[in-house]
Amino acid sequence: MTETAATLRTVAQNVRAARIRAGLSLEELGRRAQVSKDALVGLEKAQGNPNLATLVRLADTLGISVSALMQGRPEGRVRVVAADSVAPLWTGEHGGEARLMLTTSGPAPVEVWRWQLAPGDEYSSHPHQAGVVETVSVTAGRMTLVVDGTEHTVEAGRTATFDGDAPHTYRGSGTETCHLTMTVHLPPGPGIAP
Repeated sequence: MTETAATLRTVAQNVRAARIRAGLSLEELGRRAQVSKDALVGLEKAQGNPNLATLVRLADTLGISVSALMQGRPEGRVRVVAADSVAPLWTGEHGGEARLMLTTSGPAPVEVWRWQLAPGDEYSSHPHQAGVVETVSVTAGRMTLVVDGTEHTVEAGRTATFDGDAPHTYRGSGTETCHLTMTVHLPPGPGIAP
């Protein structure tokens, strides 16, 4: 079984389990997450290829992290993850990519992402559930962070944070690839979005 097939199988099991825990039908989850019932049926059968936007909407609606949909049970007290062992969840038109490295456990989990934004690459995110806070730390290059329509330049050595419940966009700017670490701080507890 390939790594992609194994990951899809894990996502399928986790989506179904979270949906059942939340007491949602396929129709209701689809309505709330703005994902078609057919796509959800396929996903729960480990078929298809869900994109990052779909996984984010499902996770937000189910009140869990994206990595809770993608990862199996932790194997020990310490987890070390190599970037090349994690498949990109987003790939930009100019060579950028985003990899979800891991999510911490506990009542208010934190997702740790590694991003590369080539000049001209852009990723737009819909607003997350209330209480989500994102932080970006640029280690090389420069990006433009757009939050609720306002642009902010974030260069190497700088960090920005914002409430993730507003529309936001990451854009590679400048002449070299921007490298950044993003953390997504999730609110405590399982809250199901209406």
